Amino acid sequence: QVQLVESGGGLVQPGGSLRLSCAASGFTFSNYAMSWYRQAPGKERELVALITRSAGSTNYADSVKGRFTISRDNTKNTVYLQMNSLKPEDTAVYYCMARVAAGIKWGQGTQVTVSS
Repeated sequence: QVQLVESGGGLVQPGGSLRLSCAASGFTFSNYAMSWYRQAPGKERELVALITRSAGSTNYADSVKGRFTISRDNTKNTVYLQMNSLKPEDTAVYYCMARVAAGIKWGQGTQVTVSS
């Protein structure tokens, strides 16, 4: 079955960096676009970044443009989110998402906390 497993979250000071990873299995990873979403307490889940299946195109939420970079390694079935210049408002649970033939699949999420 489809599995998405996020890792790399943690506590970081404002201005710091983190790199999230999402390891995928159970589907042909290279055939699908991949996305990162986040959900802060009391807020709706929002799209952070998307990357097409060949990594030929990426899209970002305005709030993270210039600070976050999404990438993928189709040989490792893994999508990444490099987060730089982190701000307290980036604090959220970050989720990996794939829209595959069987439907939308989510990982379990990884907590990112930006605080001094």
